[in-house]
Amino acid sequence: MAFVDELHIHAQAGHGGAGVVRWLHLKGKEKGGPAGGDGGRGGDVILEAVRDLGVLARYRFSKKFRAENGASGSGHDRHGKDGESVVIQVPVGSVAILPTTGETFEMLTHGQREVIMRGGIGGYGNAHFRGSMNQNPEQSTPGKPGASGDVRISLKLIADAGFIGFPNAGKSSLLNSLTRAKSKVGAYPFTTLDPHLGEFYGYVLADIPGLIEGASTGKGLGSRFLKHIERTGLLVHLVSAEQDDPVAAYRAIRTELATFGRGLDEKPELLVLSKVDVLTPEERTRITGLLEKASGAPVVPLSIIDDVLLKEFTDTLTKKLGEKQVTV
Repeated sequence: MAFVDELHIHAQAGHGGAGVVRWLHLKGKEKGGPAGGDGGRGGDVILEAVRDLGVLARYRFSKKFRAENGASGSGHDRHGKDGESVVIQVPVGSVAILPTTGETFEMLTHGQREVIMRGGIGGYGNAHFRGSMNQNPEQSTPGKPGASGDVRISLKLIADAGFIGFPNAGKSSLLNSLTRAKSKVGAYPFTTLDPHLGEFYGYVLADIPGLIEGASTGKGLGSRFLKHIERTGLLVHLVSAEQDDPVAAYRAIRTELATFGRGLDEKPELLVLSKVDVLTPEERTRITGLLEKASGAPVVPLSIIDDVLLKEFTDTLTKKLGEKQVTV
């Protein structure tokens, strides 16, 4: 099933049931008193956050949601049944926006529920209007309409660390090596078209699909996946040793982060020179030095087929993730 991280839907809360005019039937009396009950309340539209990145795909071909209307009142002052609410499940990390009101709902924890549209209240039956000055009221009121409107849902992944870099920098292979994720790996650009998550000693790691120059303005996979970095605590920036100019590749990605804005270029970063098994020791030293000069930070050499380098990387990553300044 295709990964869906943006969705536009229409939702309608239930209408309130109508109040009714009814009378007690007593022997010898035409009208034994008002007995019309109130209408039931319409159901609400509710969002529920769940740990399922693929849940939005369920709604690709069914984008209209309607809660149940409240039932009308009945005789003997019986209240109409309240309508059932409709629950729309969204992945943890989703943001829902109601364009007509500007309201925003952030769904950040599993099980979180938010009422985004209220059902209409039920109308009053004639029993409600009985009083000393009105012994036999003939009036009742209809139920109120439920709220309705469009909803824009956008998923922003929540992860402790996100792997970023140009296509084929080794992000998917690294995620697969560290976790039980099964991110697709291939020797061609844009092998990963959807974000993938994996668990690493209790930390959540995300493989962010490959970025290219101009991604912040819509090129390649565009800015669709840059937004997933917003709630990522640590950026693990992979620069492939196979790049013709690793320093230029590093700077290009940094430029895209800064251009996109929203503080992406200010997040803590762990810079990794990946696929160093293709380099001679002299080339590794030279390129590492150039990247350290360009970034102003240490560079971690990595090859997933070198157990020593992989162990050194995991130790560094674990230490970085444990630092207090790394927050989502």
